[in-house]
Amino acid sequence: MEPISATIVTALALGAANALKDVSSQAVRDSYAALKALIQRKYERVPLAQLEENPASKARRAVVQEELVAAGAEEDKELLEHTKAVVDAVSEHAPETAAAIGVDLADIKGGTLRIADVIASGAGVKIKEGEFTGDIDISGVRAGQGGGQPAKKA
Repeated sequence: MEPISATIVTALALGAANALKDVSSQAVRDSYAALKALIQRKYERVPLAQLEENPASKARRAVVQEELVAAGAEEDKELLEHTKAVVDAVSEHAPETAAAIGVDLADIKGGTLRIADVIASGAGVKIKEGEFTGDIDISGVRAGQGGGQPAKKA
């Protein structure tokens, strides 16, 4: 999995999952709409409609990622700026959306990994086959039963 395309796909899934809610934030809707419009204009082969139907689907996210990589989207600075805007908007206005799709990173390589403010009903952060040459900083993870609340002892 390519780190930059994984970030783009995560932003798309977060935006799509949040857009499906009736009470989604205007900031999230606007940033996602801008990202979606950009991808539809520049990378029309990317199957966003399928991802929007089920943003939590790893298979659908993998197809979107594959198409982004094939199109060379990882080098698109405008796309990366729009991606950051979605992630920032979701982080600020709808952090619970991350629990809907989860954070599950597999087979990634990079210089540094930083993950913050994850709320999940299951495993908060899951990394498989990670290889990093720098610091790893994971903070603010709330996981367990009940939508991110710690599990109660029986």
